[in-house]
Amino acid sequence: MSRSHLSAPISRGIQLPRGWPLLGVLACLCVTPALMAAEGPAPSGLSAAQIADKNVAARGGLSAWRALQTLSVTGKMEAGSGDSAARSARLARAGLGVSVKHAVPKDDGAAANTQVQLPFTLEMKRPDKSRLEIQFAGKTAVQVYDGTNGWKVRPFLNRSEVEPFTAEEAKAESGKDDMDGLLINYQARGAKVELAGTEAVEGHSAYKLKVTSKSGEVRNVWVDSKTFLDVKVEGVPRRMDGRMHRVWVYQRDFKPVQGLMMPYVYETVVEGFPQAHRMLVDSITVNQALSEARFSKPQLLAANVPAAAALPAAIPVVKK
Repeated sequence: MSRSHLSAPISRGIQLPRGWPLLGVLACLCVTPALMAAEGPAPSGLSAAQIADKNVAARGGLSAWRALQTLSVTGKMEAGSGDSAARSARLARAGLGVSVKHAVPKDDGAAANTQVQLPFTLEMKRPDKSRLEIQFAGKTAVQVYDGTNGWKVRPFLNRSEVEPFTAEEAKAESGKDDMDGLLINYQARGAKVELAGTEAVEGHSAYKLKVTSKSGEVRNVWVDSKTFLDVKVEGVPRRMDGRMHRVWVYQRDFKPVQGLMMPYVYETVVEGFPQAHRMLVDSITVNQALSEARFSKPQLLAANVPAAAALPAAIPVVKK
């Protein structure tokens, strides 16, 4: 898994692979490009294809990724400063929805400057299915994508009905990466990789690879010159404040998960916004049995249906 996934469906702040949508209706999002610092140039002499191959090997190898069929992730998403999130929570509990138009006093104290973290559960299943649940103010927001159609339930906006994705949301979701990311098995997807130079990413030299999809979409990924892990990925541009903004996702704290190297920290940077937002992974389970019903249109009375039991082969992952 690399990178992510509401007005993007549920939120708008964190961008990752499919199913890792953005967390922004709940918070004021932002970013800071100051995540980059200088270091010496990366070693030369490697082609784009060789760098991509080394990245795949560093992430666990192509055969291990091909064996991956489902992924279940739990963790916490940052949702703005303490006073803004607490204020939104009070409004949500009161059934008013999250809106800056209601005059609610701010909470005092240090919490106002502390990022509030919302628990989430993400389930992904090949091909292209995902289900995301976010806990907020005692309510559960749900977003489901079955590979073609998507639905969302946003109780924190005082919307209890199941809403279909808009055309723009569906297009954005279909354009997100799957569990493999941009470089794993890129040839089979008809993508092309080119070396666009080297840049510093968080103080370390990295190869910048330009990845052009079969449809002609161009995105960049930065591969650390020593570890060959993909430490930065260009996300799908997001519409905010009425216009499109470029998005970057920084991936950190890689850990082995049944032979696969997975990042446990994602930090999303959005062009034009001053503060970054993180997603912190607590646990990952691979190849758990996930019912197809988990990825169909949510039923309001069954929005919190528990996940299917794990197969004997399911592997619980090391928790942080």
